[in-house]
Amino acid sequence: MDTVTLRERVLSEMDLSREYEDEEVLELIDKVIVAYGRESYLSLSAREVIRREIFHTIRKLDVLQELVDDPDVTEIMVNGTACIFVERDGKITKWERNFASRQKLEDVVQQIVAKSNRMVNETNPIADARLENGARVHVVLPPVAVNGPILTIRRFPDKAITMSELIQWGSITKEAAGFLKNLVAAGYNIFISGGTGSGKTTFLNALSGYIPADERLIVIEDNAELQIQGVENLVRLEARNANVEGIHEITIRDLIRAALRMRPNRIIVGEVRGAETLDMLQAMNTGHDGSLSTGHANSPKDMFSRLETMVMMGMNLPLPAIRRQIASGIDILVHLGRLRDKSRKVLEITEVLDYQEEIRTQCLYEFVEEGRNSEGGVKGCLIKRHPLSNRLKLANAGIMLEDEITG
Repeated sequence: MDTVTLRERVLSEMDLSREYEDEEVLELIDKVIVAYGRESYLSLSAREVIRREIFHTIRKLDVLQELVDDPDVTEIMVNGTACIFVERDGKITKWERNFASRQKLEDVVQQIVAKSNRMVNETNPIADARLENGARVHVVLPPVAVNGPILTIRRFPDKAITMSELIQWGSITKEAAGFLKNLVAAGYNIFISGGTGSGKTTFLNALSGYIPADERLIVIEDNAELQIQGVENLVRLEARNANVEGIHEITIRDLIRAALRMRPNRIIVGEVRGAETLDMLQAMNTGHDGSLSTGHANSPKDMFSRLETMVMMGMNLPLPAIRRQIASGIDILVHLGRLRDKSRKVLEITEVLDYQEEIRTQCLYEFVEEGRNSEGGVKGCLIKRHPLSNRLKLANAGIMLEDEITG
C-alpha cells in the first residue's frame, strides 16, 4: 500500500467539520500506520518516513516541506509537476522528487496563497505571497503558465544576517561598513540597487541594524520580508491586492501616504517598482532623513535611469524636475552584484552630489578584482576612491569620519 492510500485512510478518519491540532493529526496517522502494520511489516524507519510524508501532505506543503525546512536551500523552483529545481550555495540542481499530481500541486498553491490573504485562479493567475517562515512566494497558474502551475519560493535565513557576518563573508570591508554605519546614524537617505539575487533585501536588513533604537520606523513592503532588529517603535505595513470584485486594493503608494501621517523618523520601502517611487522621493525630501529603499538595476547609472522612468509612471513631470527630486532625495547609492563564483559583493558606493543638467555623482568605494583565491573564487577588495563631499548631516549629528579624525 502506498503513501497516497494511507493518506486517504487518515482523511477518512478525520471529522472535516472541525479544526484539528497538529498533535491530533499525528495521532490519527499513527493509528492508521499501526493498523496497516498488522497487514504488512513496516520497519521503524519506514514508519517514520511515511508518518512525516503523510503529515506534510495534510498539514504542510507536501513534498516541498522537506526543502522549506532545509536551511541550506535558498530557492525552490517548481516547474509544474514535471520537475523541481533547488538552489544551494548558489548552485541550482534538479531535485529527485515531484508532486504526485497536478491537483496536489494546485492544493499546495491555494493553501499558501490563502494564508497570505491573497487570491489566485485562472482569472487572476499571478500572485505574490509568503510562508510562515517569511519566505517569498511567487505563483503563476495556467493558462499563463503553459507547463502547469509554477511556484518559486525564495527562502531567507531564519535569523537576520548582520553586517558583521557580511564582513566575515567578504561581501563588504570593515572600513566601508563603518562608513555606512555613520551615514545611517546621521540620517543619510540610502538607496540599494542590484540585480535579481544580488542580496538587496539581506543588505537592507543588515543596514537597518544601524538605525538608532530610539527612533520611530515605518516599514512598507509589497510582501512582508524584512527582519528589522533593535527598533522597538516599529510599524510594519503590507500592500494588499484587490478582492474578487477588483476593489479595495491597497498599494505601496497608499501606504507611503498613510505613513507620512504616522510621525515617522524614517521610512523603509522594501522595493520600488513603479509609480510609488515618486512618493518615496517626496518622503525623503520632506524631512524623513535616513530613509532606505531598494530597486532592481545592473549598475548605478541604470538605477538612476530606472528611477526616472518609474517616477514618470506616477506623474507626468519634466525630466529636469524628476532629476532634481532624485538628486535632492537620495544621498548615497549602494550597488550590489552577484559575481561569476556566485558570491554577493558590494560593488560600488556612490554619492549623489547634485543636479546640473544631469545627476552628478562620485564613486566613493569600488570593488576591484585581483584574480582568484585558493578556492577558485573571485578575489578582490572594495577600494576607496574619493572622500565624501556632503558632510552636513554628519556635522549636524556630531559625527566625524575617520579621515577627519586622522586629518
